[in-house]
Amino acid sequence: MELNVINIKGEQTSKKVELPDSIFGIEPNDHAIYLDVKQYLANQRQGTHKSKERGEISGSTRKIKKQKGTGTARAGSIKSPVFRGGGRVFGPRPRNYGFKLNKKVKRLARKSALAYKAQEQAILVVEDFSFDAPKTKEFEAIRKNLKIDDKRTLVVLPDLDTNIYLSSRNIPKSEVITLQELNTYEILKAKSLVLFESSVEKLGELFNA
Repeated sequence: MELNVINIKGEQTSKKVELPDSIFGIEPNDHAIYLDVKQYLANQRQGTHKSKERGEISGSTRKIKKQKGTGTARAGSIKSPVFRGGGRVFGPRPRNYGFKLNKKVKRLARKSALAYKAQEQAILVVEDFSFDAPKTKEFEAIRKNLKIDDKRTLVVLPDLDTNIYLSSRNIPKSEVITLQELNTYEILKAKSLVLFESSVEKLGELFNA
């Protein structure tokens, strides 16, 4: 798949890049995408939820009423879950929601997500640029020039550029990540995928690693 390279003014340049068919031209695997996104979201969960069970409640251990003759059910502890203020039955406990996923499945999922973006013609390749200092207005101007200022965008850098990252941080619907951070969830969430020209060259190396 061949795409024209666009400059930061939104104009087409004379350069073109070839997106590898081994990545962008594959038949997407929906189940691999499901598993990868599920793992990503599971890893975002803190898992610090906790409620007290009857053995952890503060309170007297005396028998609260006699066993027989009250006309009601027998009761031995005020900490019982049937009483207000008692412990919770089978309450949540701290746990790790993460699970193992093979590298090949994760790689297939990312390829599938990129292939979907290629099918939707939602990929832009931009000439590499940088800022001398964080400049949010300039970054927003670039988004307007590329006509993606009203879309949720994902900008993929070849390497970390702190100034570009800080310039985009306060802009709604805009996310900047490096190639190493590229993940299925972020790709699918974005309506437009913006690749730096040098990012395209490194994509093949990343997926063949």
